[in-house]
Amino acid sequence: MMLTTLLFVTQDATIRVLTKSYPVVEVAWARFAVHMLLVGTVVAWRSPHLMVSHRLPLQLVRSCLLLATTLFAVLALRSIPFAEVQAIAAAVPVLITALSVPLLGEKVGWRRWAGVLVGMAGALIIVGPVGGTFQWALALPLAAAFSNALYQIATRKLRDADSPTTTIFYTGMAGTVACTLALPFNWVTPDLTGAALMILLGTLGGISHFCLIRAYSAAPAATVAPFGYTTLVWAAVYSLMLFGEELRLSTILGTAIIVGSGVYIFYREQMRSRQSS
Repeated sequence: MMLTTLLFVTQDATIRVLTKSYPVVEVAWARFAVHMLLVGTVVAWRSPHLMVSHRLPLQLVRSCLLLATTLFAVLALRSIPFAEVQAIAAAVPVLITALSVPLLGEKVGWRRWAGVLVGMAGALIIVGPVGGTFQWALALPLAAAFSNALYQIATRKLRDADSPTTTIFYTGMAGTVACTLALPFNWVTPDLTGAALMILLGTLGGISHFCLIRAYSAAPAATVAPFGYTTLVWAAVYSLMLFGEELRLSTILGTAIIVGSGVYIFYREQMRSRQSS
């Protein structure tokens, strides 16, 4: 799982580098098109029957949610300090807990609701006023976190309907189609370095999702999930060493609150599961 989080953060760092020279749509297209080419080729060659989904509408909705997440994230990574984007993304498990009530019909007790509220408070600390001015651009990573939470809930619903290979195949479909249609109006011919980074970006996108599924297949969720917060360690390293950005005190404090609330929510979920079994 630590490798998975490193891959995801490296993917975001690559996006940040590319958006300095290329349009958002072109960067998003590279992310999805290379992913689709790699995964589509492997699936068509080894298991073509897995290209058929038993819940196609939900697969397409999930794919659109990833497109929205990616576009919001790319816009955020272009203009907001790297570590702050990753810190707000850490609120996704908290959002999933809140959204699981109306969308999955799950019951959430008052302790977990308290954890949700604390986690949201941590996010608000990060996006709060700096120098007396509210940073409206930080609405972008919040939107990315929200659409990512919906994306992961859709993934849960597909768990018993389609194989992981089928789900990975459809993951990049909406993004590939939408960005390809918009690409002629948002194209800057990349140089050799840009082309290499775009190929790397799409490859990281495919491999990271594969590693994530393998991680949850190899070990219980209770063991794997807490390691997801190592994303913040990698993000801090990239932010300081690669981008030369200083971490704000509010970012550190808000991140600590989000991580604490997320771990507490996960702990309560495991307690509830053991009591019901």
